[in-house]
Amino acid sequence: MTDPKNARANTKNQLHPRNKHRQRYDFAALIASCPELKRFVANNQYGDASVDFFDPEAVRCLNKALLQHFYGVKGWTIPKHNLCPPIPGRVDYIHYLADLLAKSQGGSLPKGSSVCCLDVGVGANCVYPLVGASEYAWSFVGSDIEAASLQSAEGILALNPQLQSHISLRLQSNKKAIFNGVVQAEERFELSMCNPPFHRSAAEAQKGSQRKQSNLKANAKNKQRLNFGGQSNELWCPGGELSFIKNMVAESQQFSQQVLWFTSLVSKEANLRAIYQALKQAKVAQYHTVKMGQGNKVSRFVAWSFQSPEQQKQWLASL
Repeated sequence: MTDPKNARANTKNQLHPRNKHRQRYDFAALIASCPELKRFVANNQYGDASVDFFDPEAVRCLNKALLQHFYGVKGWTIPKHNLCPPIPGRVDYIHYLADLLAKSQGGSLPKGSSVCCLDVGVGANCVYPLVGASEYAWSFVGSDIEAASLQSAEGILALNPQLQSHISLRLQSNKKAIFNGVVQAEERFELSMCNPPFHRSAAEAQKGSQRKQSNLKANAKNKQRLNFGGQSNELWCPGGELSFIKNMVAESQQFSQQVLWFTSLVSKEANLRAIYQALKQAKVAQYHTVKMGQGNKVSRFVAWSFQSPEQQKQWLASL
């Protein structure tokens, strides 16, 4: 019979080998870095220290502690209505992007500010740039259609001057565009990344939250709220993630010489077939699907490039 404690400890083994969150949380160390976390920590049914993951305030404080302890990010916070991302999964995306570039330069991990990454939909949390700049010293441009989200991200950067030279933020004023209006003439990015809104409507997002909470046997009083937080542009858009990614693929053709690798998370595996068809129609040189494991959940992102393997090597050699 499997020891429940060992089973819980192993659920993080699917995370990327360089992910700092593969071990169970050391709450004593996290509290030392972020004392306010202490009031949210209590023993769970197994006698282990934990937080209530259905309490949005507790999850926000845990994120603040993780970012402070592991990445030196001070004072992280987001408005209550904005998406509160799971840090370990976000970190995985960054590490797998580093691997994607490393394949084109003999396995050497790309580090330094000459590596530029565009985060489409950076959000109020700014997590991808914060982690990427901390782990690899990459430069980031974070774009978003919500000025209020960018204001929140600016507030985080104001408290972290060591990261300000690595991260800039831009408003996407055209809600129907993705790269147009953000990527400037003659500007080049080694990577673009995106966590697209995956639902087609607010009603679908609500049903998804209720189903998730039911599966996790959430307390009945929580069943009417979105346990992952988030507002409209973060969680849903007309046509859902498939429509969003297909539009991204189509628009990426205009920037084929300015972005080495375009990437996007894909939450629904059933959408991959249609995405592959869109990529073939766009006549990309290469595309890959990278799987990421997070406990019992399997995530993935699709990456595509208009550059041949030899062109990729030349591009990265010029950094």
